[in-house]
Amino acid sequence: MRDTGTKVRDTANRAYRFAVRVARTAAAHTRTVAARTRTAVAHPRTVAARTRTAAARARTAALRATARARGAARGARRRWRAASPQQRQTVRLTAASSALGLVVALVTVASAGPWDSGQRTAERVRAARQEHGSGGDHTPGRPDGYPMAPQVLAAAGPVPKRGKGEGGPQSGSGSHGGTRPDQVPPPTASALADTLEPLIEDGSLGAVRHASVVDAVTGRQLFARDAKTVSAPASTVKLATAVAALTARGESYRIATRAVGKGDRVTLVGGGDPTLTERQLAAMAARTARALDKRGVHKVRLGYDTSRYTGTDQHVIGPNENLARVTPLMVDEGRTGGPPGAGGSGGNSDHGPAPRVADPALAAAQAFADELGEKGVTVEGAPKERKAAKGAAKLAVHHSATLGALVERMLTNSDNDIAEALARQTAIAEGEPAGFKGADRAVRHTLEKLGLPLKGARFADGSGLDRADRVSPALLTRLLTLAADPDRPGLRPVLTGLPVAGFTGTLDTRYGGERGEPGAGLVRAKTGTLTGVNTLAGTVVDADGRMLAFAFMTTGAPGRDAAQKSLDRLASALANCGCRDSPSAG
Repeated sequence: MRDTGTKVRDTANRAYRFAVRVARTAAAHTRTVAARTRTAVAHPRTVAARTRTAAARARTAALRATARARGAARGARRRWRAASPQQRQTVRLTAASSALGLVVALVTVASAGPWDSGQRTAERVRAARQEHGSGGDHTPGRPDGYPMAPQVLAAAGPVPKRGKGEGGPQSGSGSHGGTRPDQVPPPTASALADTLEPLIEDGSLGAVRHASVVDAVTGRQLFARDAKTVSAPASTVKLATAVAALTARGESYRIATRAVGKGDRVTLVGGGDPTLTERQLAAMAARTARALDKRGVHKVRLGYDTSRYTGTDQHVIGPNENLARVTPLMVDEGRTGGPPGAGGSGGNSDHGPAPRVADPALAAAQAFADELGEKGVTVEGAPKERKAAKGAAKLAVHHSATLGALVERMLTNSDNDIAEALARQTAIAEGEPAGFKGADRAVRHTLEKLGLPLKGARFADGSGLDRADRVSPALLTRLLTLAADPDRPGLRPVLTGLPVAGFTGTLDTRYGGERGEPGAGLVRAKTGTLTGVNTLAGTVVDADGRMLAFAFMTTGAPGRDAAQKSLDRLASALANCGCRDSPSAG
């Protein structure tokens, strides 16, 4: 027992001596700092008076701290000498325990390290390994990089799995998020009816008025007014064109424009990209010239190939500033007046109505010939339309933006040229002739495979300019909920491309006014306008945070502006309505 006590006392004494050494080291360090401070202030020529004063104060503070440390050490020694044996034994035991705890802590830290700037490096390395990509994709959610529907527009979380083609976010392998549907309740049908019925009866709307509102989480119908009745959709038919093209081709598909050659014959082959720009065509010509130079060819006969499409290239609306002749080869959508930003008639924008060249394919070939000439290649005669020679070698190729990006651009600006091109891409993918009739069959067949309601539907074109088009509000809302399905990330451009009320695309000048409209920034929707036809279909997140898809269609309105304002009020009412407790329910 005596030996154990001796060991404890010895350990306590060593701990005490260790503490004294630490105090002395701290005092020495304080003196060193004071000395360095004195050295720093020893240059009166470079240090201002205020700096000398501050340094003197720092020196005084350091001396005071040193004196206090020494005084504390002397006081500790006096108290130790005056303490009783029992008190000394207690202090020794306490010091021994503290020293032992410090040793254990240091051993633990050393075994868990190394450390760097306060973070254990092993943890930092592990966190870095868990990062996906290098920061180029800032969208969390799916490992494949596609944004989840709740990140496009807030949704209420997963729901039980449904049959194929139901649309809406679903649970399962592709579903994410922890919010249950009952935590963000949907509107009640009766409350929605009380809110929307008075608005849909507005006299500024036409004689034909039908609507559909569905819960984007479950796909359940919440409000309907002749929702299955078909009528002219105008440009909202582009939603069907988008879903069909993305399904048939895939979001990452790119349309190729090629230059091929055999002997002295060079052919520019159109693939169906209406967004090809003059600058991109010039870059193709430069690559073509280099390829010809390697072959020792400096004089060519130029042709252009438009065989990718079949049938007429003239839309039923005839020559029109809303649409160029539908051909697989064109530059800047056949707009005249130079490239976007160059000014001139129709040349200061890449969207909206603009004068078009009479023959977009020939105009593209002539521009290509001019660019070849500038690169040192002599083009004999005028370009001629012909198919590319069999066995012709590739000289240059240009790939368009991804199909997903084209869909977004089409929907945001209601781009008719892109819409017709995407309809034909669907036809090509489905093995149909790439013309108006073949595109109609291909779009229908693709949507049928998705289980969508197509009774009475017709897709006479891809843009909605043809009044023979027919769709129902139920079809439009099902297309939107399908695009919101987490299990179908390839359809997400349908949501991200929708214009935002008061901010982008065809809705940038709507929901305006000095005080703004209640739907500004909240409604995301595709517009549709023809003479006497006004439609609006899109998504909102209501006041409770529930994502809803809607479609409002009217025909026979007495005035376009008044009808559009009525449609905007309907969408705004959805965005600002909790609509769970019906005033008429009691």
